[in-house]
Amino acid sequence: MIDFRSDTVTRPTQEMRQAMASAEVGDDVYGDDPTVNSLQDYAADRLGFEAALFTPTGTQANLLAIMSHCGRGDEYLCGQSAHNYRYEGGGAAVLGSIQPQPIENEPDGSIDLAKARAAVKADDFHFAMTRLLSLENTIGGKVLSLDYQRQARAFCDEHQLRLHLDGARVFNAAVKSNCDVTEITRYYDSVSVCLSKGLGAPVGSILVGSKEFIARATRLRKMLGGAMRQAGILAAAGRIALEQGPLRLHEDHENAEYLAAGLVEIPSMAINPANTQTNIVYAHCRHGKAAALRDFLATRGILITAGDPIRFVTHRDVGRTDIDRLLGEIRQFYQSHQ
Repeated sequence: MIDFRSDTVTRPTQEMRQAMASAEVGDDVYGDDPTVNSLQDYAADRLGFEAALFTPTGTQANLLAIMSHCGRGDEYLCGQSAHNYRYEGGGAAVLGSIQPQPIENEPDGSIDLAKARAAVKADDFHFAMTRLLSLENTIGGKVLSLDYQRQARAFCDEHQLRLHLDGARVFNAAVKSNCDVTEITRYYDSVSVCLSKGLGAPVGSILVGSKEFIARATRLRKMLGGAMRQAGILAAAGRIALEQGPLRLHEDHENAEYLAAGLVEIPSMAINPANTQTNIVYAHCRHGKAAALRDFLATRGILITAGDPIRFVTHRDVGRTDIDRLLGEIRQFYQSHQ
């Protein structure tokens, strides 16, 4: 199957499989798995922080960050479209008793800092205490500018807030911004990075921050059931993903542009190719046939997620030939469904 549903669907490379099979392991709950420790040390250094923590999922990494920055009854500001608000099961509220204060995202994915300022609660016992601003980069495939992130840092300093980045695809943002990833992460108190999206690992995310912050997150990870034992088997693939994955992300961006340009030529698909900045392409079915298109493509060995718009994601396991096949099958579908 050719899978355009997400960049989470990548399969581990042969090098990853070999590294996993031969990984030196210990018990990570005791802190003595050398491969996990090596990954965490490398991640902290690569992202410009004091310490790092290996987690099984990005959802848990974000939840640990919010719970480490905020206490019960506190509040965090985030975008209405933020993954840790919309797509992570309400974990901060349910498990952390932390109130989300969503703010509508701007068309470029940012949060208007004037609106954020208005949402910061006064020091009054009627209100939850605002403790944290959480941003996402990339968000919906869009990249926050370095200048905006600098302004967000200044905003948080002004209001004594912490600043967290859901950086599941932060290396995509760095590639698009033509900068080292540390030019982005330098503005944040904590950053989560997904190893199992475009970087290609089979499992896992990294959370980075100060030593004190990571110590709190480690305690909470145990509470949330995320402490793993011989996790070096997974960390071995994560280390390769973190070292090598960013080096080829430009290919995914180029393939996304190629796909967007192809979709423009199909009259029944509505798309603005200028909105494709990284590896995510959004397109609308003009005639409301997304579900039928999904089912048709599945019979041709191609997987997409039906939505309005449809989200196509490029990644390591799809190339130009696969994109050409997708475009051809979409044309065939509309020719037979006039």
